[in-house]
This record gives sequence, C-alpha cells and structure tokens, in this order.
Amino acid sequence: MIVNILFYLFATVLVASAATVVSARNPVHSVLFLILAFFNAAALFLIAGAEFLAMTLVIVYVGAVAVLFLFVVMMLDVNFAELRSGFQRYLGVGALVGAVLFFELLSVIGGWQLAPQAGQLRFAPIVSTVSNTEALGELLYTKYVFLFQAAGLVLLVAMIGAIVLTLRDRKTSRHQNIRAQTERKVADTLEMVTMSLGSGTGTDFYRPKVVEEVADAHGHDDHGGHGHGH
Repeated sequence: MIVNILFYLFATVLVASAATVVSARNPVHSVLFLILAFFNAAALFLIAGAEFLAMTLVIVYVGAVAVLFLFVVMMLDVNFAELRSGFQRYLGVGALVGAVLFFELLSVIGGWQLAPQAGQLRFAPIVSTVSNTEALGELLYTKYVFLFQAAGLVLLVAMIGAIVLTLRDRKTSRHQNIRAQTERKVADTLEMVTMSLGSGTGTDFYRPKVVEEVADAHGHDDHGGHGHGH
C-alpha cells in the first residue's frame, strides 16, 4: 500500500516538473525543475528495484548534465526577449515538425503490443546470486552490445560536432610555434646594450628586442629563404 502511494506521488511530481520544464519562462527555473524531474525518476527506479539505474541517473544527469546546463544558461546571459521576437516567423515550421512527431508517436503507440510472456515474467523468481548491476551489464555487453556501441558512436559524433561548431580561429589569438622557438638564435631575440660610465653599471648586458624588430627579422629570413629556394 505504501509503495503504491509513493509510486503515484513520485510519478505525479515527475509529470508536473517535466511539464514545467517546457512551460517555464525563465530558463534557470527550467533547469531546476529538470533536476527535480531527475530525482523523482530516480525514486521510481528505486521502487522498481533498479538501484543501479537510480544512482546512475542521480550521479550522471543531476551531478553533471543538469549542473552543466545550469552554469551554461547562467553564464551565457542570452537575450530571450530577442529570441521570442521571431516566434511568429517560425510558427508554421514548428507546427509542422510538431505534427510529424505527434503522428510518429501515435504510430508507435498504436503498433505497440504486449509480449505474450510478459505476464508470466512478473511472477518469475528473482535470482538471488546475480546482482542488479551484473544482470544489466550482462545484457548490455552480450545481447545489446551492438546497440550499446552504436549509442556511444552517436555521442562521439555529437561531441565532435559540438567542438567543430564552437571552434573559432580568431585573428587576435596567439598560437605557439615550437619549431620557431627551438630554431631561434640569441641574436634574433636579444641585443647587446653597452652602458656608458656613470650610468649605474659598468658591464654589458642583454635585453629583449622589440617585438616589431623580431617580426621584421623573421620576415626577412622568410623572404631570404624563399629567394634561395628559387
């Protein structure tokens, strides 16, 4: 009786928080309700006896993904008023995509049917010698190993795509040239300065050259090298 009450309680909070994620106007509130939805889903996993999935959901999604979403949303400082200004312009395309997804869900739900042996599996005895984590790993790496590797490949492609989209070659950024650093000579970077008597020191010392002079020296060397090549 208590388990049923807890199930409906967590399920109700989960559905309400999931609906608030997409309906909240403040993106920070959406992320917070997303974290609440993850916690309630983990509680449902615990009720179902899948403690490994519950802990994975809390550690991975709440501890990493949701917190990352929260920091990204708070640090980007996106002007949402400007984003909402073009809502009516893309309303037709969004409605079309939503209708296609809705009909796809209807086709999946309409064609879904319960397996004939599902009712009997509910009353099957649970093997006490195999833990939940061991049983899940055996299924993933034996029966569903291809789908598991395909999911990992999809995530890898998504990660590479995100890196490519965010990688920008700015003109003001400086890059390290290891070959130029190892091949440089003392005369290219330092110059001898002779101090006059009475100026505070009586010896000669080196000081770094001006950046423009170093750039000009490298430019002359490059031109000279090309000239010798021809």
